[in-house]
Amino acid sequence: MGVCRGRRRLLAALAVLFVPALAWIYLSAVGFQVRSFSLTPLEPLSSSAAEGAGERQALELRVRAVEEENRALRRELSRAPKTLARTGLNQELNQSPDQNHEISNRTRSQTLSRSRGKAQSEEGTGDSEALRGGLRGAHRGANGSDCSQQPVVDKCETIHVAIVCAGYNASRDVVTLVKSVLFHRRNPLHFHFITDSIAQKILSSLFTSWMVPAVRVNFYDGDELKSEVSWIPNKHYSGIYGLMKLVLTKTLPSALQKVIVLDTDITFATDIAELWAVFHKFKAQQVLGLVENQSDWYLGNLWKNHRPWPALGRGFNTGVILLLLDRLRKLRWEQMWRLTAERELMGMLSTSLADQDIFNAVIKQNPFMVYPLPCYWNVQLSDHTRSEKCYKDVSDLKVIHWNSPKKLRVKNKHVEFFRNLYLTFLEYDGNLLRRELFGCPSEPDLNTEKLQRTLSELDEDDPCYEFRRERFTVHRTHLYYLHYDYTPSPDRTDVTLVAQLSMDRLQMLEAICKHWDGPISLALYLSDAEAQQFLRYAQGSEVLLSRANVGYHIVYKEGQFYPVNLLRNVAMREVQTPYMFLSDIDFLPMYGLYEYLRRSVLQLDMSHSKKALVVPAFETLRYRLSFPKSKAELLSQLDMGTLFTFRYHVWTKGHAPTNFAKWRTSTTPYRVQWEPDFEPYVMVSSSTPEYDRRFVGFGWNKVAHIMELDAQEYEFVVLPNAYMIHMPHAPSFDITKFRSNKQYRACLQTLKEEFQQNMSRRYGFAALKYMTADNNS
Repeated sequence: MGVCRGRRRLLAALAVLFVPALAWIYLSAVGFQVRSFSLTPLEPLSSSAAEGAGERQALELRVRAVEEENRALRRELSRAPKTLARTGLNQELNQSPDQNHEISNRTRSQTLSRSRGKAQSEEGTGDSEALRGGLRGAHRGANGSDCSQQPVVDKCETIHVAIVCAGYNASRDVVTLVKSVLFHRRNPLHFHFITDSIAQKILSSLFTSWMVPAVRVNFYDGDELKSEVSWIPNKHYSGIYGLMKLVLTKTLPSALQKVIVLDTDITFATDIAELWAVFHKFKAQQVLGLVENQSDWYLGNLWKNHRPWPALGRGFNTGVILLLLDRLRKLRWEQMWRLTAERELMGMLSTSLADQDIFNAVIKQNPFMVYPLPCYWNVQLSDHTRSEKCYKDVSDLKVIHWNSPKKLRVKNKHVEFFRNLYLTFLEYDGNLLRRELFGCPSEPDLNTEKLQRTLSELDEDDPCYEFRRERFTVHRTHLYYLHYDYTPSPDRTDVTLVAQLSMDRLQMLEAICKHWDGPISLALYLSDAEAQQFLRYAQGSEVLLSRANVGYHIVYKEGQFYPVNLLRNVAMREVQTPYMFLSDIDFLPMYGLYEYLRRSVLQLDMSHSKKALVVPAFETLRYRLSFPKSKAELLSQLDMGTLFTFRYHVWTKGHAPTNFAKWRTSTTPYRVQWEPDFEPYVMVSSSTPEYDRRFVGFGWNKVAHIMELDAQEYEFVVLPNAYMIHMPHAPSFDITKFRSNKQYRACLQTLKEEFQQNMSRRYGFAALKYMTADNNS
C-alpha cells in the first residue's frame, strides 16, 4: 500500500487499524462479550445482565461511532488529488439539498454493493480512486500498474452495445467489430443497432443465421430519426447517420440505464466487460465516458484559418462512448445539445466531425459531465494522429479505432501490427463464435430449440445421416456483401439471373457480367478468409466495379457438403424483379439474352400463365472459344464439332426433352413435355417454388426442382433464338465423390425415393407418374 499511495496514506491506513483495536481492547477490559451486529432490533437482555444494560448500550453506540470513523478514513484514503477533489466538491455543493441527499444515498448503496464483490474487498477502491486511475491513464498514456483492482462485472450480467450503421459497406465493417467483441467476451451481449432499411435487412439476416448464444439484437429505424438531426448541416463523410448518436437517449428503451456506444470501424483487443466495468467509476454528475482526441484538430493549428468547433482542451473522440442514459435524461440532454448546436451553428455554419463537434461543444460548457477514459480504450488512427504517445507498448491497447477515410492505409509506425490484428478478426471463422457461455444459460430461442429437436430425432447410425443433417444445417449468411443499386423497371418485365458459386468459379464473374446486362443475384459459398479474397478481387475488377446491380450474398462454409440448393434459394429470395433466369455460374448466356427474355415475357403473356421458358444449353471443350454471336454462328460451330449439346455424351436424359433437332429449324417458341431426369435452365416467375434442400453436392438437385414445376402444372416452352454455353473447368469435388463413392450414390438414391414419396403425398394422384416413370427408366 505504501508503494501505491505514499507514506501519508500508509499512516492513515495504520490509523484505520489502530482505532478499532483500541476500542476492542477497551470493550474486552470491561467484560463486554462480542456479538454479531445486525440490522434487526437488539434481543431482550436477560435479568442477570440488566444491571449493565445502560453501560453496554453506550459502548455499543461507541463501537458504531468508531465504525463510522473508519468509513470516513477509508473515503479519505480513496480521495482523488486536491484539484480533482475540489472540483468534485464544488460540483456537489452546486446541487440542491435533495440532490445531495440522493447522491449520498446512491454512493452509499454503490459502496455496499461493491463491498460484497471479491475484487472490492481491498480498501481504497472507491469512485474517486477509479476516476484518478482513469485520468492518470488518459494523461500518462499507458495502462499503468495501479494496485487497485478493476471493478467486477457480474458473471452473467448483460452488456448493452449501441451501434449506428447505415448502408452496405458499414454493415460489412460491423461484422468485424462484432467478431472482435464476441471473441473476447464472457458475458451475454445485447446489441442495439440504429440502421437504415438496408443495414437492418443485412444484419437481421446475419444474426438470425449466425445463432450466437447469449446474444440479443434490436433494431431501431434510423429513417424515422432523420428529422431529429436533418436540420444540422454536416460535412463529414458519415452523412446524416453520423449525427444519430445525439438522439440515443430518445431512441433506446427508457428502461435501459447505460450503454456502450461504438463506431463501426472499431476493433476490440480485450473483453468488453472491462470497459463496461468503468461505469462503476463514474462520479455523481459524470454521464459520458470519453477518450481525449488524439489529434490537434480542436486546437485549431493544423492549417491556416483552421477553425474547429469549441472543445475542452484537445477535445474528446466519440468513437467509443460510455453513456449513462438515465442521468442524461435527467439532465435534459435533448434540450442541452440542441441549444448548443443552434448557438454554435450561427457561427460555424456546419459540423466537420458530425456528432463529435456537438458533443465537444456541450462538454466545453459542462465539463463536469465527462469521465475521461484512459486513451487505450480508443487508440485513434486518424490523419494527424498523436496516438503513438498514448501507449508505451502495443500490448497495452484495448480498442483500435480506424477513424480515417484511408482506414488501413493510415500512417503509424505500428500500423502493421494494428492491421494484422484487424485482419485476424476479418478472416476469423465466425462459426467458432457460436460457443455457449460457461455458466450463463442462454435465453430460450424457439428456432434453436426446434433445430435441436429435429437433429435429435435423426438416427446417427443411419448410413445417410450426414446427408440428412445437412438439410437442417443453418449457414451464416451475409446478404449484399457489396454495394447494390437497382431501380425496378416500370413495365414489369425485368429478369434477374440467378446462380451460385464457390471460390474455384470466381473467374467466371467478369465474363457473365459482360454477357448479361440485367440484374444478377449470386450466392457465394465461402469461408471468412475466402470472403476477403473475393472482396479484394471484386474491388480490383473494373468490370465488377462498374456493375452496381449485382447482389453478392455470402453463405459461409459449414459441413462437408456443397449446399447447392440452399445457395440457389438464398439467391432466389433476393430477386427484386418479377422474373428470374435460373442458371449456373459456369454457363455464359448469349449476348442479348437479357433483352430477349424481357421481350418474351410480353410475347408469351407470362403474367397470366404458368410457364417455364427453356433456354437450350450447349457446351464446348475448348477453354478459348469464339463465342457465337447468333444462332446461325452457333449452328455452324455445332456442325464443325466446336460445340455440342450439353452433356449429350454423359447425361443425355438431362436435356434431351429440349428437342435440339426441332430447335435448329424453329422460329417460334414450342412446348415440350416433362420426361424423367429433365433438368433444363429456365426463366420463371420469381414466386416459383424453391429448390429442395435435401439434395446437396452433386446429383438430382435441379431434376427435383423441374419435377415440382411440372407437378404444379408449369408449361415448358423452348425459346427458338435463345442459347447458353457451358465453359470447361476442372471437375468439382462433389462430382468426384459421386463417381468414386458407392455409399454416396446409394444415399442419393435413397433421398430421391423419399422426395418422390413426398411429392406423391403433396400432389396426390398426379404425382404417381414420377414414381412409375422412374421405375420404367
